[in-house]
Amino acid sequence: MMNVLLVSGVAVLAVLTGCTGSSMPPQAVLIEPRSFAVMGPNADFRTDSFNMLFNPTNSTPPIFQVFDERFLSILGPNATIREIASNATFAFAHEAPIYNEPTDELFFASNDGGPLGMSSLTQSNVISKISIKKVEAALAANPTGPVNVPITQLNLSDSIQMTNGGTGPYKSSLLLITSGRGPLPPSIALVNTLPPYNVTVLLDNYYGRQFASLNDIKIHPTNGKFFFTDVDYGFLNVFRPAPLIPFQVYRFDPDTSSVRVVADGFNKPNGIAITPDGKTAYVSDTGSSGGFLGNNLTLPATIYAFDIDPDTDVFKNRRVVAYADAGVPDGIQQDSDGNIYSGCADGTQVWAPDGTLLGKFFVGMSSAEMIFAGEDKNGNGRLVILAETKMYLANIAAKSINLSGP
Repeated sequence: MMNVLLVSGVAVLAVLTGCTGSSMPPQAVLIEPRSFAVMGPNADFRTDSFNMLFNPTNSTPPIFQVFDERFLSILGPNATIREIASNATFAFAHEAPIYNEPTDELFFASNDGGPLGMSSLTQSNVISKISIKKVEAALAANPTGPVNVPITQLNLSDSIQMTNGGTGPYKSSLLLITSGRGPLPPSIALVNTLPPYNVTVLLDNYYGRQFASLNDIKIHPTNGKFFFTDVDYGFLNVFRPAPLIPFQVYRFDPDTSSVRVVADGFNKPNGIAITPDGKTAYVSDTGSSGGFLGNNLTLPATIYAFDIDPDTDVFKNRRVVAYADAGVPDGIQQDSDGNIYSGCADGTQVWAPDGTLLGKFFVGMSSAEMIFAGEDKNGNGRLVILAETKMYLANIAAKSINLSGP
């Protein structure tokens, strides 16, 4: 059971300097950092970042928590966040979100190995899709929501086992990264966006050695190379053997099929993103999330930034961008202004490029990933949040960046 913590003795200010109620969307809650900087000796301090979430106003999710007034520019005055799909018995919405503009559909993967994932050593997780056009029609009929738009599961080749990351579309296909299952190797693969969803495997080894369990992938926006992470969650979720290779970040050249390591020294490298100019990479380290070994709150729950060497693509000059207060920062996306979005234990958190926590799409439950799914009829960005057994749509002022490479 997830508990939402109401911090005792905290007076939350409803107004930030320079902000007025007329510029604030109805579901926004403004939280002045000075209001909780000192909680006092008798306060109910949080002792668990995964199950005790920071909701000092005790507001009912889904809401927008605003910690910095710059978040209001991301939201816009008419922002909304609404539930669009749910299944209490199945974690259908976990990772690998890819928006396909030609069909106005969002592809995504179910949880691979989690308790509600319906996947294990003997059964792969599934790739599904949802029609954003049908989502908008359902919300037009019920503007405040929630609605429950049906999803469609894809019947894919056995070469796709435990998908955990994805991006694109790339050359009219989904670019997926898989964790593998049992002896079946982790891989990078292309899957056509249309039936019969033909599969082409691009990589399944490092010079004859299996990866541990591949996790996330992005395309460099200027040179077209793939950057991806490898970690041990397949082993920790008991569907992959013990790792025989370090947990690292790799680069794959789709033109030559060459692969190389570009960064190491992580506990659990997870989400990855690259800035639109191709000069900076972000990598999340989810070390404090430990699978069957249990969570360790003293290990990283951190997003790091790196400079990308223009000649070698090696990651240099590592520095901390953000440390998540709720669970771990998982998948990473960016908007057109360079703000950094990451799924956490309470929803989606948003940081400025300078590392300031701007606000949260607070849904009160774990969210590994999110993705911009084009724009609505009013020109607002459509941010879809994957929250395991639920899916949310936030219509906001911010827009997406290009994720499909050159």
